[in-house]
Amino acid sequence: MRKLIAGVLLAAATLASTASPALADSPVERGMIWLDGVQVRTLLPPSAFPNEGRDAFYRVPGTGGVAAVGPGAGDYHGGAWMVFDVTWNVAPYPLTSAAAVLAAASAGKVDVTRNASADFRCPIQP
Repeated sequence: MRKLIAGVLLAAATLASTASPALADSPVERGMIWLDGVQVRTLLPPSAFPNEGRDAFYRVPGTGGVAAVGPGAGDYHGGAWMVFDVTWNVAPYPLTSAAAVLAAASAGKVDVTRNASADFRCPIQP
């Protein structure tokens, strides 16, 4: 039993010493996006996902990213984002929810264009 415990401790120490530099060099960044009027944390891995997005994600100039769904919503797919680019037809103002983006589009204040080649993966963090 002592040999087993010693082996587990040695393996854990080895893993910790080799994992730390890898994490420091990781290309994954932390960021913030909007979800229902609240900023939420995300991880921004360099993982393109062209033409494979499932959840609407709006790129709004002046506001940033706006997610249509998040964790806890039945139709959230873990951050498999279907990208839509927003362009302004009026002076920009904050759009911090999908509902606000769609309302602005209905009012002709913005145009929303699907950009399938920009689809990506980026989970929202609780």
